[in-house]
Amino acid sequence: MALVRPENQQQARLVRLLRDGPRSRVELGDLLGLSRTTLTTELDQLVARGLVETAGPAASRGGRRSSLLRLSAGVRFASVVIAADRITVAVTDGELNVLAETGEPAEVRSGPEAVIGRAVELVGKLRAESGVAELTGVGVALPGPVDNGTSIAPAVLPGWQRFPVRDAFATELGCPALVDNDANVLALGEQHAGIGRTFEDFLYLKLGTAIGCGLVLGGSLYRGATSSAGDIAHLPLDEDGPTCVCGEIGCLEAYCGDAGLVKAALAAARSGRSTALAARNTAAGTLTVPDVAAAAIAGDPAAQTLVRDTARRLGQVLVGLVSFFNPGIVVIGGAPDGLGHILLAEVRGVVYRRSAPVATGTMPIVLSDLADRAAVVGGARLASDHVFTVD
Repeated sequence: MALVRPENQQQARLVRLLRDGPRSRVELGDLLGLSRTTLTTELDQLVARGLVETAGPAASRGGRRSSLLRLSAGVRFASVVIAADRITVAVTDGELNVLAETGEPAEVRSGPEAVIGRAVELVGKLRAESGVAELTGVGVALPGPVDNGTSIAPAVLPGWQRFPVRDAFATELGCPALVDNDANVLALGEQHAGIGRTFEDFLYLKLGTAIGCGLVLGGSLYRGATSSAGDIAHLPLDEDGPTCVCGEIGCLEAYCGDAGLVKAALAAARSGRSTALAARNTAAGTLTVPDVAAAAIAGDPAAQTLVRDTARRLGQVLVGLVSFFNPGIVVIGGAPDGLGHILLAEVRGVVYRRSAPVATGTMPIVLSDLADRAAVVGGARLASDHVFTVD
């Protein structure tokens, strides 16, 4: 469908409510406090403009039966998740249900033209397979800081510095494009489809190749003055620590990112402190995060110590974040397979022991149960947040 956006704040609130699923006219009026006349006027305009359609009769509440309304079947969003070593793309409906998804290995260091070009091809493939003629919008997640649709992290993304990612996708796909860092996109996905739905204030801690934090405050994603809020990867932990990819010393990511964990594991293998890791290193010539996870799960003491040390440092950073932001919940995503609950136990121990009870007394720390779905849903949510606002 050609791009149509709400004309006023009441229409914007209506379509955002319908993004969560079909609702009756009565329910919409009750939720927004609109008179029957005003509600009918705004909904009729949205139906006439192709954003909303009827979906049959609603369940009876006594009296005249109300009708259900939903977002138009023509509303379709694309989601593009660019990771350090993979591209994932999806197409969703207006309620952000994933209709089709695909992905493949890709090296982000090959540069923006190659990566974006391939992502556009994958989106085109999904559109053809699922019969999507036009896109309403596309949301893109990048593994590094983003400002106004432009990548601003040359150390993390060589060749991407100041590349107009948003404009490139908008031009190639012919629809509005929104770009944000992956931690923020994950937080949006958690807010829409995960446990974050029930909290106005929460932190999403993203683990993996890069470390990041998405902040949802008062029900809205908080980006900060220059879109760098939550960029915790390079918080200094130790002036005598390992060198980070950013060039500084002792950053959180240098310890707790995938590369930092593998580096520490190689040192344990070569020093003889871990026979399990040494055997895996000898067999493959290198180590990976899954190798560390497997050794820790199998009971290797050195591997278990590496995992606990990683979790302890993450917990130390969370102590400060929790005390400052006072979230209702902390959600952790991206933990290596099999290590989530080991990491979680250690993180909880540090945070609950060192934070003020007033901040953590009722605050859960949990693992996300959305897995990879958080990112693709979050990308679509990013696009829909833009489209479902007043132009």
